[in-house]
Amino acid sequence: MFVKNGTGVLKKVLVSKPDYLKAAKINEIAKKWDYELDIEKMQKEHEAFVEAYRNNGVEVAFLDSNEGRPNSVFARDFGGCIKEGYILGNFKLPLRYQEHDDYKKRMEELGVPMVAEIKNGLFEGGDFMFLNEHTIALGMADRTNEEGYLEMKQQVEPLGYEIIPVPLKREYLHLDMCFNLVDDHLAVAYKEGMPEEFLKRIEEMEIEIISVPEEAIFAHGCNLQALGNKRVMSLKQNQRVNEQLAKKGMDVIELDITEILKAGGGPHCMAFPLLRV
Repeated sequence: MFVKNGTGVLKKVLVSKPDYLKAAKINEIAKKWDYELDIEKMQKEHEAFVEAYRNNGVEVAFLDSNEGRPNSVFARDFGGCIKEGYILGNFKLPLRYQEHDDYKKRMEELGVPMVAEIKNGLFEGGDFMFLNEHTIALGMADRTNEEGYLEMKQQVEPLGYEIIPVPLKREYLHLDMCFNLVDDHLAVAYKEGMPEEFLKRIEEMEIEIISVPEEAIFAHGCNLQALGNKRVMSLKQNQRVNEQLAKKGMDVIELDITEILKAGGGPHCMAFPLLRV
């Protein structure tokens, strides 16, 4: 078994260092920054990020950084991982094409089998979200499309999963920017940006939502990483969200990351789960 759901105990992740990350204007957050990112600061932030995983019992595997794929620090996006293996996605932007092949090779080296591949449509892992062990929400904003959803449905549902499409505003980029499950029955989300049908399903599954305003999307207020056992990684700057999570009994691990965020991704974007039990 590899990854059974989105909130079990996280045991192993795959990450990549931000050594070549640049402020390419490929999303609404990155469009705000006109200057070069501070590489040294990003490297220190990433080292602390990796250390936080290790301090919480999570093994960290790496894909070496490479100038040909500056955005590979956002390791989540090359696909999704389920119990049987992983689903290889299909990037929208040429800037990220090399990641497809390099992450595929690294997964082979790590012994994780590919059980599905999106070839004709688009699918990025930031849109892949377990709701429980048998239900997966698939965001459709800017980087995953209807064709990608249908390809995944055809390949993954026969394995025993239900794939729920979640249409979103293009500006929200990925589902994990505006919705994240942090415990079995607790999520953080911008509710007004979610389709009514999806919110109804969340209610039926008895998942409580900590609601945030729309601007929180662009400050990575929802971009959280569940570690299991009521532990969650969040950003130090997310004080309001962190306080609410703590009131719900969550142990919040605060990350002091600001520079990497300028490229448009947060803690959830920066790690691909390899083992969650």
